[in-house]
Amino acid sequence: MTTRIDRRFARLKEEGRPALVTYIMGGDPDFETSLAIMKTLPGAGSDVIELGMPFSDPMADGPAIQAAGLRALKGGQTLKKTLELARAFRQDDNETPIVMMGYYNPIYIYGVERFLADAIEAGIDGLIVVDLPPEMDEELCIPALKAGVNFIRLATPTTDDKRLPTVLTNTSGFVYYVSMTGITGSALPDTAKVAGAVARIKAHTELPVCVGFGVKTAEQARAIGASADGVVVGTAIVNAVANVLGPDGEQTADPAEAVATLVSGLAQGVRGARLAAAR
Repeated sequence: MTTRIDRRFARLKEEGRPALVTYIMGGDPDFETSLAIMKTLPGAGSDVIELGMPFSDPMADGPAIQAAGLRALKGGQTLKKTLELARAFRQDDNETPIVMMGYYNPIYIYGVERFLADAIEAGIDGLIVVDLPPEMDEELCIPALKAGVNFIRLATPTTDDKRLPTVLTNTSGFVYYVSMTGITGSALPDTAKVAGAVARIKAHTELPVCVGFGVKTAEQARAIGASADGVVVGTAIVNAVANVLGPDGEQTADPAEAVATLVSGLAQGVRGARLAAAR
């Protein structure tokens, strides 16, 4: 079966442009505001939404996403409520792919079988679970694939040609290339090195390759999009939310509007990528 993710990347391939993949933290700073932010994303130019599952020990995340997760947890966000966010979003949008991203512990506690059933019912298309290596595929990856949910794996600069086939086994939807070692929100690496890494991964798979970690501006998005099938932006979006929150969490401006403005600019950069590359 094909998922919304498969259909979206097939359409973008026909259009000859990369995807803009946008990450938000579910429930940041609260459920209703988070839902409003999520609803603005497609209209602003997002092609795929990564919906973060807040977790108390986010070891791979930088300070900005850690803070977003803590704000969400403080506001009462749970895995169940993050699924409710997707369900509410689906009332108005049945086309934009949603990928839930986070850590295995909350899913394990929720129960894998129950989680997958509820995720499918809520309209989830894919999962990125950063702390589940291929050696643990039986835990969640295989059940997800059998249920029709894409399982998206991370590749990094340290994933060599010997390890890469293992990483790509059972991966579906797309491959998420983490463009540097370290945590989210770090500085953007050399785009030439990214292009080489994308080419190396694509020699092993026909799946789209999306690149993230460190992309903050339209210019960076355009540069990455010249070689990648998708550009992932997370920390910059989370910061756009944080920047309109006061010291006590009060909103000094509309977070959804702030995110939409940022994403619109990023989308222009991504949409200009193939044109720029052809010159």
